[in-house]
Amino acid sequence: MVDLSTTYLGMTLRSPLVVGAAAPLTENIDNIKRMEDAGAAAIVLHSLFEEQLLEERYEAYHQFAHPTESYPESDFPVDSEAYLERISRAKKMVDIPIFASLNSSIIGSWGDYVRLVEQAGADGLELNIYDVPTDLSMTGDRVEQTYLDIVRSVTDAVNLPVAVKLSPFFSNMANMAKRLSNANASGLVLFNRFYQPDINLETLEVESNLLLSTSREMRLPMRWIAILYRTLPLDFAATGGIITAQDVIKMMLVGANVTMLVSVLLSHGIEQLQKIEKDMVEWLEAKEYDSIAQLQGSLSQVNCPVPSVFERAQYLKALQTYQPYWRMVDGSYVKNYA
Repeated sequence: MVDLSTTYLGMTLRSPLVVGAAAPLTENIDNIKRMEDAGAAAIVLHSLFEEQLLEERYEAYHQFAHPTESYPESDFPVDSEAYLERISRAKKMVDIPIFASLNSSIIGSWGDYVRLVEQAGADGLELNIYDVPTDLSMTGDRVEQTYLDIVRSVTDAVNLPVAVKLSPFFSNMANMAKRLSNANASGLVLFNRFYQPDINLETLEVESNLLLSTSREMRLPMRWIAILYRTLPLDFAATGGIITAQDVIKMMLVGANVTMLVSVLLSHGIEQLQKIEKDMVEWLEAKEYDSIAQLQGSLSQVNCPVPSVFERAQYLKALQTYQPYWRMVDGSYVKNYA
């Protein structure tokens, strides 16, 4: 049998197939056992948002200051206490690691809550920093320092490994990765997927319109994992566009420790984990690999025969080798790929 095991955040996992935090499937606690049975190597629970804690604090103050007045009901599926209970229940249900996901954008929002997450039994934390800076006076330095301060406030508070999920929108992603490592992050989850608003032309309103990711989106995290592999003492989780076994294998080839699956499970169901694992094994056997570890990082920048392929040279080559679908012949357009 091919050995699919990998390591992530100091833990040995049976495979690189991890259920990502964006999957609302984990909001149903019964699905967690189904995920383990289908082959999930670990599960990142759905996110708890800092807005939930702030809302609960405002509600507590409102009830204290105005005991006779009602407070609007929350739109969030679970409160902070229920989230801790969900961690505890999940740990009792399965033998695979359970990671909590905390979604943050401001410094100091978590307070002592991260310690309660640790006490509830979480094996690690995924700190999802999601922010769209719109303040014209805020410099890039301030944005980056906010990220670092949020990470440091969490890593200083707990003994759990902390993986930081962040966007690619930094002037120097490599330097930011180094600074996050210095802030005691144990891993990076690359990359956060910003959900962009849409416009409804019938109602002339701005609305949410979730589009599931496709394999095309995996190239950005694949490139950066390839560049950062072995340059820093960090583990890497690839997320965004991991749909097939081939996508998983590509990520492992450039140096990922694990891959986060979300869209594929939403569109095809939890049991798709079994198919992806089966297809991985078949590919590895056909290529005569004995283990995932044997190929991990073999096509990263540090090991690639042409390292520049991950930088500007790839941009030039892509433009020079592109063949348009149509070409002009004797005054008429014909298909290039007839």
